[in-house]
Amino acid sequence: MSRLLLFRHAKSSWTETSLTDFDRPLAQRGLRAAPMMGQYMQANDLLPDRILCSSALRTRETLAAILPFFPRDMTIELLREIYDALDDDYREIIAAHAGQAETLMVIGHNPVIQDTALTLVCDGDPEAMQRLRDGFPTAALAVIDFKGPIAGALEPGSGHLTAFIKPRELEAMLAEHGVALSQN
Repeated sequence: MSRLLLFRHAKSSWTETSLTDFDRPLAQRGLRAAPMMGQYMQANDLLPDRILCSSALRTRETLAAILPFFPRDMTIELLREIYDALDDDYREIIAAHAGQAETLMVIGHNPVIQDTALTLVCDGDPEAMQRLRDGFPTAALAVIDFKGPIAGALEPGSGHLTAFIKPRELEAMLAEHGVALSQN
C-alpha cells in the first residue's frame, strides 16, 4: 500500500503588486495555516518519505513551515514543472519523480492539485468526496491511498480518498475542543 498527500500551498499575499506570480510570498493567514496543518500531519502520522514541491516562493515557504513537524529523514525535490503544469493533473510529474516513496507529498497549486485528486480517487468517505469536489482551498490536504506503489498506481480512479482536511475546518474543530496549537 502507498499514500499520496496532495497539499495546496498556504494562502499567498497579493499586497506587493510588482511581484510576479512565481515570487508571491505567503500572507499572514498562510503563515498561520501551514504550521497548523504540519502539526495535524505529525499528530496523524501523515509523514512523507519524499516531497515534490513547486519551486514558487509560496510553496517553498509552505514547505518550510511544515518541515519542523516532520521528525524523520526524507527526500525533497523542488520542481519548476509543478508550477508550470498546465495540464489537468500532476500524474506525469508524480510518475517521473515518485521513486520508491511509500508516502509521497506533492505541494502544488490549484486548479491542478484539485484536478489531480479528482482524477485519482474512485471512492472514499462521501462527505470528504463532496468537500473535495466543492473546492481545494489554500493549505488543504487530500490523503489518497493506493493498493500498490504510487508510481504504478496513477490510473484515473485508482485511489481511495482517506481524508480531505481544510485548515479552517481543522481550526474550528480544535477551538471547539479547546485545543491550542503549539507555535513550534
